[in-house]
Amino acid sequence: MTDLERDIAQLIIDTLNLEETTVADIPADLPLFGQGLGLDSVDALELALALQNVYGIKLAADSRDARQHFATVGNMARFVEAQRLPCND
Repeated sequence: MTDLERDIAQLIIDTLNLEETTVADIPADLPLFGQGLGLDSVDALELALALQNVYGIKLAADSRDARQHFATVGNMARFVEAQRLPCND
């Protein structure tokens, strides 16, 4: 697990008040919704806001890719990294 993945796992724990959960309980490839961690759409909204606040990224509410970006901690980390890359405009 990368440092960013660990940081995101801790952000999930802190944001959603998962007091009985540790970073080790959330491997990078664990599904976050449905089976797996069992998060729901309200959790996704809270996580999106936390990601925006902590990492300064922009999330489009109507993005068709949002579900894929939030599927696992690994996907979230890749999304954050991609959003942090400087644009070559």
